[in-house]
Amino acid sequence: MSPTDLFQFNLTHRDPATGARAGFLSTPHGDIPTPVFMPVGTQATVKTLSTHEVEALGAAIILSNTYHLYLRPGSDLIADLGGLHRFMNWQRPILTDSGGFQVFSLSATNTIDDEGVTFRSHIDGSRHRFTPERAMAIQEQLGADIVMAFDECAPHPSTPEYTRAAMNRTHRWLERCIAAKQRPDQALFGIVQGGMYSDLRRESAVFVAEQPVTGCAIGGLGVGEPKPEMYEMLSITTAELPTNKPRYMMGIGSPEDLIEGIARGVDMFDCVQPTRLGRHGAAWTPDGRINLLNTRWARDDQPIEVGCDCYACVHHTRAYIRHLLRAEEALGQRLATIHNVRFLIRLMTSARQAIMADEYGAFRTQFLERFQPVPDAVRAAQREAYGRRKERG
Repeated sequence: MSPTDLFQFNLTHRDPATGARAGFLSTPHGDIPTPVFMPVGTQATVKTLSTHEVEALGAAIILSNTYHLYLRPGSDLIADLGGLHRFMNWQRPILTDSGGFQVFSLSATNTIDDEGVTFRSHIDGSRHRFTPERAMAIQEQLGADIVMAFDECAPHPSTPEYTRAAMNRTHRWLERCIAAKQRPDQALFGIVQGGMYSDLRRESAVFVAEQPVTGCAIGGLGVGEPKPEMYEMLSITTAELPTNKPRYMMGIGSPEDLIEGIARGVDMFDCVQPTRLGRHGAAWTPDGRINLLNTRWARDDQPIEVGCDCYACVHHTRAYIRHLLRAEEALGQRLATIHNVRFLIRLMTSARQAIMADEYGAFRTQFLERFQPVPDAVRAAQREAYGRRKERG
């Protein structure tokens, strides 16, 4: 049995005015309607939520992290206990990343060579080695439906020379991942790199498109570059990707970015934003992000979003959730997270309906005219502040 027997991507509709696509990705653990947002369960859990709650929110697939699960509790242990689906009691599809992004971003003392990366654990400082073959073996132990090739994501900004070297290494590593992959019940996605250089983006997209992979992922975007530049590089990339394979934009979760990504032909997205923002008291509404800790909500008896069907909005007010957050009660973080995850899943459902009705262009315009995104400068300051908090533990 080959992966093509277990994984099918059926593109059912394309909006005539944009590049937006609607389809279904079939996996051994169920069908995934696209476009789709995948909540991130880094440590085999979507933070603060049970798998039952995540399922009730409408998540068709979740993402887990190879790097973190390899270090703790260990991929050997998860394999011995029946694999990731059984370990976390989640019976819908799972995607695992290769661990490459974390190896490069979380470790200040790593050594990169053509064979792989040597790095230190962020938990105890122990030394470890990831190669394309090792990344595939770990993901096979975890047992996710979709697995990612090991890649090198060049930081932003990077010189053309460094970016090309990282891209070429990513291409060689993809070929090694293809050769090392053994499980037919797992689908392998290759990853396009190339930084902010249009020629490299095209070259990488063409290379990945030619490989025997089930899907094509787009990496190295949303790493600090201005939004117009990100959208430009995305358009250049998707123009070179095959229409009959799913396209996955990695690490992107801001509502306006999802809407723009869909318009450029992306099918799959993931990001920690809905859970991270929720834990810090921020929530999305159709008008933009609100800070539930603000005094203006102290006596507000309305839900986070009027008309939202999530548990938080159906049962609780902004005033109550603000009280919980200020009192540092875990329930406040959970309720804000529930809303944010549901907000993005509802957004994907609405986008899919608009595509099927040939109305995505109007849907996109109406959403972006109303939704007020956080400015790039504010985002940069927030990322820096979050990084400082992580360094302090």
